Amino acid sequence: MKSGPGFKEQLVAQALNEGFVSCRVCRPWDVPEVPERLEAFLQAGYHGQMGWMAERTHWRGDPAALWPEARSVIMLAESYTPEHDPIEVLGHRERGAISVYAQNKDYHDLVKKRLKRLARWLIAEGGGEVKVFVDTAPVPEKALGHAAGLGWQGKHTNLVSRDWGSWAFIGSVFTTLELPSDMAEVDHCGSCRECLDACPTDAFPAPYQLDARRCISYLTIEHKGPVDEDLRAKLGNRIYGCDDCLAACPWNKFAVAASDLRYAARDDLKAPALAELAALDDAAFRAKFSGSPIKRIGRDRFVRNVLYAIGNSGAQGLKPVAQGLAEDADPTVVDAACWAVKQLS
Repeated sequence: MKSGPGFKEQLVAQALNEGFVSCRVCRPWDVPEVPERLEAFLQAGYHGQMGWMAERTHWRGDPAALWPEARSVIMLAESYTPEHDPIEVLGHRERGAISVYAQNKDYHDLVKKRLKRLARWLIAEGGGEVKVFVDTAPVPEKALGHAAGLGWQGKHTNLVSRDWGSWAFIGSVFTTLELPSDMAEVDHCGSCRECLDACPTDAFPAPYQLDARRCISYLTIEHKGPVDEDLRAKLGNRIYGCDDCLAACPWNKFAVAASDLRYAARDDLKAPALAELAALDDAAFRAKFSGSPIKRIGRDRFVRNVLYAIGNSGAQGLKPVAQGLAEDADPTVVDAACWAVKQLS
């Protein structure tokens, strides 16, 4: 089996050739701070309805326990930097704002295929065994990314890099190979609080802490049922996710262009008309968002979000659209429709 510095250089070159913007290595046990942080997060109830975060905490808190045979973790970043200003759509209240990462193909599929190609190369050239992960397993990817030197966890809790900013997906390859480790990155946030001040819902109780129950990404994607009324107005026209804290980060001046054109925004998802989205039935929703991460939340939750945006639009012309959904089969949609009508009355 190969595992020396020369082989690692080949690995990095192969990763960059696959389209990743960065490739670094750490040990599975290089994140001893994670269990305490995870416990504090869960004890505060910051995970909201994401009950899965409280499951398998022995794995989520300790990557070495996830696969005890692993000796190295290869951390990889893949850029999805937008070509347009993701905040501009917030000023067009009759249109919906969709998070940049969800404006085209599902990144889970794209990143995982790239990780698997790199893993096959690793086995062929270096031997050993591998497991690949991207966002769906109990892996503390951001902490591992910090430990490997991909970047540091900023005050908004997301990974930030001096080389590629904030617009990147993170994936990992666990391997039984003993590869040379990289130095952990240091925090370069300094006194900056642009990301914290940009949050519309004050979802950060303190720097480096996130209360998901107030985060618009959580509320529009993970939260089931009606959103608390005191938060609905703060959603604005954000109908799937939120990019405000990421977009505010000054380090994005070093953002690297996405290498995969399948991350480029679809024209119909850059600033879609709320009236058209509200009219989607289940079949039309599935057809429109086939291959998109948006499909995962289902038509009812998505239309709920659209109705909140309609209620926040101030556009009287959208009132009949909301009224038309006041007798929808889904009670949460009905609640959102009635709220929107009330806001526009």
